[in-house]
Amino acid sequence: MKIGLYFGTFNPIHVGHLIIANHMAEHSDLDEIWMVVTPHNPLKKKATLLDDYQRLNLVHLATEDYLKIKPSDIEFKLSQPNYTVNTLAHLKEKYPQHEFALIMGEDNLKSFHKWKNYEVILNNHEIYVYPRISQDLENTQLKNHPKIHLINAPVVEISSTFIRNSIKNNKNIQPLLPSKVWDYISNSNFYKK
Repeated sequence: MKIGLYFGTFNPIHVGHLIIANHMAEHSDLDEIWMVVTPHNPLKKKATLLDDYQRLNLVHLATEDYLKIKPSDIEFKLSQPNYTVNTLAHLKEKYPQHEFALIMGEDNLKSFHKWKNYEVILNNHEIYVYPRISQDLENTQLKNHPKIHLINAPVVEISSTFIRNSIKNNKNIQPLLPSKVWDYISNSNFYKK
C-alpha cells in the first residue's frame, strides 16, 4: 500500500486539513493518508498547544467517517526533538510492506532543502505538494524533481491560529471545523484563554 503522510500539530484539525487529505486520497495514487500528529516542538511556545493526546483525539473524531484517512501517533513514540527523516526510517522498519510518501504545502517545498537529510528523504520517498495562495515556485529548484508531484488540489487558506483566536474572542467558526471536533472543543472549553 502507498501511504501519504500528512504531518501537523493539528491544533486543532479543521476542514481545510480534511479537504487536502481527502483530495490526496481520492485524486492521487495514494491508497491512504495518515494524519501524523506532531508532538510539541520544544522551540515553540506551548501556551496555545493542546496536549498531544487531546489533539490526536480531535484527529480521530475528524477522520472516523473517512475510510482512507487515518490518525497516527507514530511521532509520540520517538525521541524528541524528532526529524522527518527519522520518522520515515522508523515507519519503513515498522511497516516494510508499505511505501511512504510525504504530503506538504508549496511553502514547505520552498524550504525543504533546509530539512535535515532532505536528500535522503528525496532519494527514498515521493513528495506530493498541494498549492498555497501566493507561493511562487519559480525559484524552487526542486519543483521539477521526478519524485515531486505538484497536485492540483483546492487552495484552502484556513489556519488553526485563526480558529484559536476566533474561539478565544467568542466568534462562531463552526463551519470551519468538523462537527464532532467543534462539539468536543466547545464542550471542553478549549482555546478560550
